[in-house]
Amino acid sequence: MPKPITFKPGSKIKLADIDPRHVEGDWTKESAHERIKENTERSRDLAYRLYAENRRALLLVLQGMDTAGKDGTIRTVMTGINPQSFHIQSFKQPSPEELDHDFLWRIHKSVPRRGEIGIFNRSHYEDVLVVRVHNLVPEDEWKGRYERINEFERLLVEGRVTMVKCFLHVSKEEQRERLQARLDNPDKRWKFSSGDLAERKLWGKYQEAYEDALEKCNTEHAPWRIIPSDRKWYRNLIVSELVKDTLEAMDPQFPPSEPGLDGVVVE
Repeated sequence: MPKPITFKPGSKIKLADIDPRHVEGDWTKESAHERIKENTERSRDLAYRLYAENRRALLLVLQGMDTAGKDGTIRTVMTGINPQSFHIQSFKQPSPEELDHDFLWRIHKSVPRRGEIGIFNRSHYEDVLVVRVHNLVPEDEWKGRYERINEFERLLVEGRVTMVKCFLHVSKEEQRERLQARLDNPDKRWKFSSGDLAERKLWGKYQEAYEDALEKCNTEHAPWRIIPSDRKWYRNLIVSELVKDTLEAMDPQFPPSEPGLDGVVVE
């Protein structure tokens, strides 16, 4: 089966050396769609068991440049899963209240409860990405956040939250095409902001910031997976495999029923 790109903790990584259009094996869009359907059906059953078990949680973290496909991945991978058992959290510009606390305060509040699947559409990594590229905090501050993130993620894992961190790796040319497609389609133009063009000019700085985040926060307890994302169907295939495989490894079980129910007839 297709796998994400992984690397050992402590090793260096150069995003320019990783092909965003890579496809492993002889997969096609059609065969991928069939496999994705199978994965989501399996994940739906496992998510129900996880909710019933109510002892552990799964957190899927999605990061990537604008247009990398975070929203599209969520729509595809979570198809059919009971909304009661998962929630999606997007992290925008911090509110005044959030700025009055440490940078992880708002993140910790959104960690999934036991029995849930949580999805972070962007995450605590914005605090070593956007704040770095735009000089929103002093350099000494954002440099110290990598270790605090690692400690925070260890705390979550020790609290029985399984983390799946995915960097959706898209090329600059593919981003250009997707932004232009938004502009050209009246039904999608609402998704376009002139700020997207300003951010695009900072592509190189963002790549450097992502490389540091990937290298410094790639741990045994919460490793990064790099997902080639120029081909949407392949991106969705890999993430659906990851979610399904992770849930299968967690192997959630239905809790035992109340004793003495055999033979009970509801009248």
